[in-house]
Amino acid sequence: MTKLGLAAALIALPSFGFAQEADMTPPNGEIGYIFTTFMFLVTGFLVMWMGAGFSMLEAGLVRQKNVTMQLMKNISLFAIASIMYYLIGYNLMYPGDGWTITNVIGAFSFAGMEPVGGSPDTDLTYASVGSDFFFQLMFCATTASIVSGTLAERIKLWPFLIFTVVLTGVIYPIQASWKWGGGFLDANYGFLDFAGSTVVHSVGGWAALAGALILGPRIGKYKGNRTVPMPGSNLTLATLGTFILWLGWFGFNGGSQLYMDTAGNVADISRIFANTNTAAAGGALAALILTQVLYKKPDLTMILNGALAGLVSITAEPLTPSLGSATLIGAVGGILVVLAVPMLDKLKIDDVVGAIPVHLVCGIWGTIAVVFTNGDATLGGQLISIVIVGLFVFVVSAVLWFILKMTVGLRVSEEAEITGLDVAELGMEAYPEFSKG
Repeated sequence: MTKLGLAAALIALPSFGFAQEADMTPPNGEIGYIFTTFMFLVTGFLVMWMGAGFSMLEAGLVRQKNVTMQLMKNISLFAIASIMYYLIGYNLMYPGDGWTITNVIGAFSFAGMEPVGGSPDTDLTYASVGSDFFFQLMFCATTASIVSGTLAERIKLWPFLIFTVVLTGVIYPIQASWKWGGGFLDANYGFLDFAGSTVVHSVGGWAALAGALILGPRIGKYKGNRTVPMPGSNLTLATLGTFILWLGWFGFNGGSQLYMDTAGNVADISRIFANTNTAAAGGALAALILTQVLYKKPDLTMILNGALAGLVSITAEPLTPSLGSATLIGAVGGILVVLAVPMLDKLKIDDVVGAIPVHLVCGIWGTIAVVFTNGDATLGGQLISIVIVGLFVFVVSAVLWFILKMTVGLRVSEEAEITGLDVAELGMEAYPEFSKG
């Protein structure tokens, strides 16, 4: 060996040793745990991004004078949900063997994670507690976001936030435990709700409906039998918000597969993504065509809500349908939204952004639609579960809204509503330059 070759070999030796020491390939038994944990974190990021989608959608669909209030509510409700789900919601929803009332009310305790670096006792067949907590929290926050848009432009900030505390800490986790926590809807009725058409979306819709009935419509919205249009401030933002929600829904439905530890699970996640996308497309196109037929011009706001309706409709079962079936399920959702919005106006129920048609009506439809593609579902089991969850959420929400109305008051003054909540409640405007003329 030449001196040059010997020198090169000596230089290379430490790097060879370092490469061997750095080989930290995990044991086969940990790989599924690692991939599932990673899936929860990534899909959780996507569902968190839906908070931005709701914010932009609502900011675009309310009038200019109320934009800041919607942004304030959305950032605040996410923070509240994060704390309440830690303090009480997570273990109330997933009590394991620690039910306070078996299969009805879960455990009252703080959420906790594994110690730093993990634990020898960690269950490697699932995912880390931290990733599961993070992912499930995002669903809780989404439920509260649904309520925000319906009650826009006339509700006070603090009563809404107080309601959010109870919704995210108690109402949502209790009913979610009945299905996802192994409670009585899962055990006794065989209720199937893959990612939450009922558990998340209709719950937000029922809470919003109760609030809208007690709060009443905006000033001037209904004059006799006539509905007065109150166009939103920025359809660009509303469209951006819809696309963000569409994107976030891949995490919402895809992560609900709950495992990413086998080739079969990865294939199913891919199938869920494809079905979720085509259902949204079906909903958007159905709304596009139906508004053209009914009104002689397509309505962008209806098309945006049609896409969201398709997404809500497929959420209860995004795995078993074919692409064609998923498209049709979403399309029915888009049709329902176009029909439900004017129906609510006839009933003089003022829903500013159309959240009740999208999340409640299509949440019910999506839960029923499970029976068409999943042979394990029964129509009776689906219907009775819809009714039980609906009664619980609507009644508890109505009582809470009524208590807030009688104590701190729900609605801003007439002067504040006319002026706009941004100035009256917050003292700041989203677009101050435009308001000066």
